[in-house]
Amino acid sequence: MGKTYAGARLRRLREERRMSQAELARVLAISPSYLNQMEHDSRPLTVPVLLRLTEAFGVDPGFFSERDTSRLVADLREALASEVAEARVSPSDLAELAARMPAVAAVLLDLGRRSQLLAERLADTADGRDGGPAAPRSPHEEIREFFYRRQNYLHDTDGAAEELAREMGVRPGEVLRALSQRLTEHHGIRLATDSDRLHHFDGRTRVLHLSGRLRPGQQAFRMATHLALLEHGAELDRLAAEDFDPGSPAHGLARIGIANYFAAALILPYRAFHTAAEEFRYDIERLTDHFGIGYETVCHRLSTLQRPRLRGVPFSFVRVDRAGNMSKRQSATGFHFSRAGGTCPLWNVYEAFAAPGRIHVQVAAMPDGQRYLWTARAVTRHRGGWGEPGKTFAIGLGCEIRHAPRLVYSDGLDLGNASAATPIGMGCRLCERLDCPQRAVPPLGRPLAVDENSSTFIPYPVAHDRG
Repeated sequence: MGKTYAGARLRRLREERRMSQAELARVLAISPSYLNQMEHDSRPLTVPVLLRLTEAFGVDPGFFSERDTSRLVADLREALASEVAEARVSPSDLAELAARMPAVAAVLLDLGRRSQLLAERLADTADGRDGGPAAPRSPHEEIREFFYRRQNYLHDTDGAAEELAREMGVRPGEVLRALSQRLTEHHGIRLATDSDRLHHFDGRTRVLHLSGRLRPGQQAFRMATHLALLEHGAELDRLAAEDFDPGSPAHGLARIGIANYFAAALILPYRAFHTAAEEFRYDIERLTDHFGIGYETVCHRLSTLQRPRLRGVPFSFVRVDRAGNMSKRQSATGFHFSRAGGTCPLWNVYEAFAAPGRIHVQVAAMPDGQRYLWTARAVTRHRGGWGEPGKTFAIGLGCEIRHAPRLVYSDGLDLGNASAATPIGMGCRLCERLDCPQRAVPPLGRPLAVDENSSTFIPYPVAHDRG
């Protein structure tokens, strides 16, 4: 086990509790001078001290893990891509900043993103496209960031949903009955499957209208979401207000997003779902059959199993369409989803469209050497009538390679052979793989080798410094 240096996080934890070094030293049963050395990274955190910290403050040991900084480092590298490309800032500098001063790194990240928005806005103005104020991020993008910052896990919401599931007697095969009974007996709500929308609640008649085209699992999810709004509305407000002003569009969308999270945790209670996931070795199709819930819902629920002391495999979850538009992205891992430009065409989520219904498996390697096991499958939804337009998405679920043996999808794969992994990146604009033949745009900040007398298989050859 490597030594853990986490002085900045330890100091921030103490300051948030408004404790002096002497007070915290007494709690940890160490001397103030020893605590001072740990806060300045002169000494590592020891296991006894780490255990006392988790007991005293209720934080997970992962709070002090260096691995938790990987997403922050990736975000910094994207926001400061030009500075990294021009060698004004090195990747190791960003890694040290994220590890030692995460709060400063977060401020720098925000400034970098604002700079990018301003540069884009100035470019638009120069081209005569629009002289108005810079457009902020959309509320939907804000909601994705809300869950991304929380690693797609809401502890209090998850626990409240599990407690309600226990009270209602939610079990596989009996979910619809339990939900219907709760809505009727506790809220006087009648159900009807006659809606031309997926669902619609009429507060005057107290009728929850559901589309008759919804499958049983989809009906259960809509019912559970409405139950969350009815019984835990105040809690939804509180959580949404942590990041958004009440009454704003983002606040309203956050309420819906948290209610959807609650719904998934209600129909797939944490302990029961975690137990089944471990027993089935995260076989997604077995889980969909066991719980009678759709493929996407099961994948999304798998990405939320991060309860302290009862963690599942930490997954990244993504939903993309054929054009590469990413409509959902959540992550409990260090995997980085690019916010600028498209994703990597070598990623197996795009291969899934070629064979809908089949699960595709890929061991993928990022430029920093980190490897992941990815599963991907295309899912299609139709309104039901002949000739009516539907929608098709690829659902991707991935984990770090160190967790791969826990998944049934790793069977038969040579997980120890790094050279067998497919090299992918964060997207062509930011990717560091200069020799990739699939690259769609020139690498950022690198001069190209332009030679009219020769050509290469690589679309954008880079001029190398001969000095």
